[in-house]
Amino acid sequence: MNIAFDVIVIFKYLIPKNYTGLTVFPFIFIRNKKSINNALLLNHEKIHLKQQVELLWIFFFVWYLIEYCIRLFQYKNHEFAYNNISFEKEAYKNEQDLNYLESRKTFSFLKYL
Repeated sequence: MNIAFDVIVIFKYLIPKNYTGLTVFPFIFIRNKKSINNALLLNHEKIHLKQQVELLWIFFFVWYLIEYCIRLFQYKNHEFAYNNISFEKEAYKNEQDLNYLESRKTFSFLKYL
């Protein structure tokens, strides 16, 4: 399934400090205009779009929050917790492969649990 229905919005006030982008289906919010040309950032966020579609949006965020809380308890550190969420691990590992979404199998994030 190709994600061709994403909408990119430049809106720095929605994005937490130290982050460049945020995805809430069907929107990709980015902090500044120059990031619109950042192929790796957009690919990372499109991977999150795909994950959100697979989990019917709301379940993605429920799972994300639960997994973040588990990782925070496990690592006692926000950065480690965030970087070890399965959704983020998949997105960071594959953001440089601009063709990843074409070959990605459904629920691929499960490999990163």
